[in-house]
Amino acid sequence: MSQIQISENAQSHFAKLLAQQPEGTNIRVFVVNPGTQNAECGVSYCPPEAVEANDQEYKFEGFSAFVDEVSLPFLEDAEIDFVTDKMGSQLTLKAPNAKMRKVADDASLIERVDYVIQTQVNPQLASHGGHVKVMEITEDGIAVVQFGGGCNGCSMVDVTLKEGIEKQLLAEFVGELTAVRDVTEHARGDHSYY
Repeated sequence: MSQIQISENAQSHFAKLLAQQPEGTNIRVFVVNPGTQNAECGVSYCPPEAVEANDQEYKFEGFSAFVDEVSLPFLEDAEIDFVTDKMGSQLTLKAPNAKMRKVADDASLIERVDYVIQTQVNPQLASHGGHVKVMEITEDGIAVVQFGGGCNGCSMVDVTLKEGIEKQLLAEFVGELTAVRDVTEHARGDHSYY
């Protein structure tokens, strides 16, 4: 049931910090802008009066972590660690589902493809200011996607599509997808010219 992993290092880090806080203070783990590309995972102190009735409580050694109802599905598989390297010590928060909640295994193919695009493909394209969304999946298993943002009109779109996105999606959905096409390519047919 525990969705949030807090490493032993991070637990002792929190325990030390909480020892300096008023008694009864715990921590809260939350997601700001959940389900969007700007989602950020955060941790704050949670004094007893800040606990809401519908919070989920995770008990750890010496403290509890509270999660609000809205953040909960986006924190599935989240990991909090406390890492020390030459640069010093820092808390690391990984929340792979913060940008989009996890899709059920029995979700429709288009929902599952969309999830992989949102969580794996778009973060890579975001550095170029672009994004992709899946428009439809044809009966013969072709995922039709639309590029937007910085990808629009970029001459590398075909390479990105064929070498990156198509390979990734075909590997992820073996036997379900046969190809990935760009809407413009799909719409204009293979023979028409501008």
